[in-house]
Amino acid sequence: MAAPSSPLLVLLLTVSSLSSSRSASSAGLTLGCVRDALIRQEDSIVFSLIERAKFPYNAPAYDPSFLGSTPHGGHRSLVELYVREAEALLAKAGLYQKPEEVPFFPEDLSFPVILPYNYPQVLHPASASVSVNEAIWNMYFNDLLPLFAAKGDDGNYAATVASDLVCLQALSRRIHYGKYVAEVKFTDAPEDYTPAIHAKDTDALMKLLTFEAVEAMVKRRVEKKTRSFGQNVTLEDKGTSVDASDGEAKYKVDPSVVSRLYDEWVMPLTKQVQVEYLLHRLD
Repeated sequence: MAAPSSPLLVLLLTVSSLSSSRSASSAGLTLGCVRDALIRQEDSIVFSLIERAKFPYNAPAYDPSFLGSTPHGGHRSLVELYVREAEALLAKAGLYQKPEEVPFFPEDLSFPVILPYNYPQVLHPASASVSVNEAIWNMYFNDLLPLFAAKGDDGNYAATVASDLVCLQALSRRIHYGKYVAEVKFTDAPEDYTPAIHAKDTDALMKLLTFEAVEAMVKRRVEKKTRSFGQNVTLEDKGTSVDASDGEAKYKVDPSVVSRLYDEWVMPLTKQVQVEYLLHRLD
């Protein structure tokens, strides 16, 4: 399947894929369904990074002065302008009615033009106030993007920021799914979490939520997925082989970068979401 050829098509395909994805709240909340959703979201993150890696860094897209002489100038970069406008459109289509979808710029959202869907309320109402998108935004642009985007400028700024939006949404959705993780863990063993919640003991909650063996397995899995999804391959007379002159596989995104992404940012931010959710679970 060919890659989307325009930012508008990228946005439309994003809306389509988000609309067709199965919400945890529509399937009944169990540890199994939450785990399956998290594993599927790994695929989305890996593919979104591979798509973004098609373009070089393209620094002007992130420079607030780049739009200074245009009507949309001021202190906003092209990527911020694009994300704000895209989220306003997605809000009209009802995207942010889904509990797991958290906007980066909630103050700019438009009212939905469709009737609200009656999603089963499996999360505590306080979940709506839990957001770490500011941290995700800063991490993506300051830490992650320089690790996998090649240096250079090819002028494809619109397609670049469209790819950035897909990456940001995939990361935000995965990290804020921690609300569902926290809910199912609390529901399964409220006696373990209630004392720490009453005491507002964030350290105790973090300890309860941390399983090092599981985190190590997740890091190995996303690294393996990146190797599988991101290899450059060529067809030769004797079959399929990796495209590498030295006999070693070449990857569109370094698999170790994705493992590091999960280790240093995705899993810690997910646990931060879980802790913030649980602190208000008994309100």
